[in-house]
Amino acid sequence: MRHRATGAGAMIGFSGAAMRLGARRVLPLVAGLAPFGLVVGLLAQGAGLSLTEAGLMSGLCYAGSAQLLALGHWAVPAPILAATLAALIVNLRLVLMGPVLAPWLDRVKGWRLMASLFMMADQNWALSVEAMRRGEGDAGFLFGSGLLTWFVWVGTTLAGHLLGGVIAPAPNHPIFFAALAVFIALLVPMWRGRMDGLPRVVAAIASIVTSVVLPGTWYVVVGALAGSLAGLLQERLRPPAPPAALVVE
Repeated sequence: MRHRATGAGAMIGFSGAAMRLGARRVLPLVAGLAPFGLVVGLLAQGAGLSLTEAGLMSGLCYAGSAQLLALGHWAVPAPILAATLAALIVNLRLVLMGPVLAPWLDRVKGWRLMASLFMMADQNWALSVEAMRRGEGDAGFLFGSGLLTWFVWVGTTLAGHLLGGVIAPAPNHPIFFAALAVFIALLVPMWRGRMDGLPRVVAAIASIVTSVVLPGTWYVVVGALAGSLAGLLQERLRPPAPPAALVVE
């Protein structure tokens, strides 16, 4: 049964009914997100962040990949510029994801628009695209699903931090390999075939060389840029596909 927003909320494209629908739909996904949040909390505790600092990081940043990237290379003093650039590169995908929901987002303004964009993550974005294609809900769906995900994310991060204080893992504990393991695992579903091989090899070589030459996390930025440029050049140099054969009757 399709759910369509009605009433005054529907006029502005941000209804309470759509928020509740989004929250219900995202429940199975946030259950799978909980272990991820626990790991981030453990890493934050191991990096020396207080419970308050860990909570603020998850609440204000709200980007698991960027948080793992920063925590995996935490240092004193913190490499702010390198970490900021790395987080920007990791989250550039959001620039492409937002316009897909333009039929919803173009109907809202002000804090509703800003809050909806802030709450957008991979999980609730995918659900929102599906709902929008079905003609269900409005931008409230994105916000409602994102708000519940945000609460679970912050809560599990805090729980992970408290757990880290109890078990007190050593600095070289395998759990701290989680940041790197997550990014390695992401390479598998993103593989499209041989064409992805060259950019990944270039990115790996550039990262390794940069890690030897420059201190901090600059190898993340250099590797990402090198891999992206390699992929762009590969696309530009690829010979055009042959034209389809004409069928003459």
